[in-house]
Amino acid sequence: MTERIFADCFERVEKAVEAVLAKSGSISGSFPRVGLVLGSGLGALADQLEDPVVVPYAEIPGFPLSTLQSHAGKLILGSLAGCPVACMSGRVHLYEGYTAAEVCLGVRVLALLGTEILLVSNAAGGLNPNWQAGELMLISDHINATGQNPLTGPNREEWGPRYPDMSQAYCPDLREMALEVARKSGLRLNLGVYAAVAGPSLETPAETRALRFMGADAVGMSTVLEVIAARHMGLRVLGVSCLTNKNLPDCMTKITEEEIIRIAGRAGQDLAALLTGILKQLSDRQRRT
Repeated sequence: MTERIFADCFERVEKAVEAVLAKSGSISGSFPRVGLVLGSGLGALADQLEDPVVVPYAEIPGFPLSTLQSHAGKLILGSLAGCPVACMSGRVHLYEGYTAAEVCLGVRVLALLGTEILLVSNAAGGLNPNWQAGELMLISDHINATGQNPLTGPNREEWGPRYPDMSQAYCPDLREMALEVARKSGLRLNLGVYAAVAGPSLETPAETRALRFMGADAVGMSTVLEVIAARHMGLRVLGVSCLTNKNLPDCMTKITEEEIIRIAGRAGQDLAALLTGILKQLSDRQRRT
């Protein structure tokens, strides 16, 4: 029974790849080498893609569908800053009832279609007391506190090794590129560790204190499982968090989903400028090689 469940997941990925290729046709002769994953309240960047080909998740067989209004639920193929991209506008989460493997299905589809670089974003609560809501954090490393892993179960050898190395989950070269873009653009870009929890309940003061003690600078309910799957398949990864609130365990205040989305949308303007600058550098680098 367990083997059948994992076989079904493998088949869903393969059928999704076939469906995307059928719906998108031949885009400039090859699939975009850069993938974007846009988190809660951060989908505005997808509207800036040029010559977009939109494939709703609902039209991709076996593709998990988001239950959240803040996630558009569509794959968009196009160009941004001169760089061909495949943009996942919206994702799914463990707390929606999906398995770790299903959470990562979209990333695996991008990898099998030829994507080599993954730029992933999220909305997160800030744990570092020196940072403010509305700022961006470049992810240097992560802590998987979800209790789950997308690699659990049989390994698909053609996708990646049984025990993938995670000593550099986030590409140092891409991080340096992001920091350079931020400096030139005058954007404040913090550098820190992202912790992922299963959710959907927000953290208690004790949990906040524990995560901070573990070394986390921000906490959210996404990204880490996707990054594990991406690295398993050999993708280079860059991660950015939009800090939507400040978690101070000794004086925590209530926050609502609406407030999180509002602040993420505001920070999303800086995120769009940062990612656009990175894509331009990747495009320029590609032309020189």
